[in-house]
Amino acid sequence: MSRLALTRDKIYKTVARQLHGVVPCWVCGGHVLPGAATLEHIRPLSEGGSSHLENLAISHDFCNNQRHAKGTVTPSAELAGTVRPRAG
Repeated sequence: MSRLALTRDKIYKTVARQLHGVVPCWVCGGHVLPGAATLEHIRPLSEGGSSHLENLAISHDFCNNQRHAKGTVTPSAELAGTVRPRAG
């Protein structure tokens, strides 16, 4: 198992323990099952974000892929947990 997969599992289990088994998707807010969980960079690496724990969140695989396919940006300080289209 890769280091990133271990990190995803650790974050998922921590959130599940803190929220009594309910792990919300960072993008849509719906419950994420363990098999559909991916790590989402809150501030994208392309915008200077890092892979530190404070910049990682759990999201559905589908939501994560849709966010990247649509070219969306989510400034964590302004709109945490929401997605808005990129201007242009």
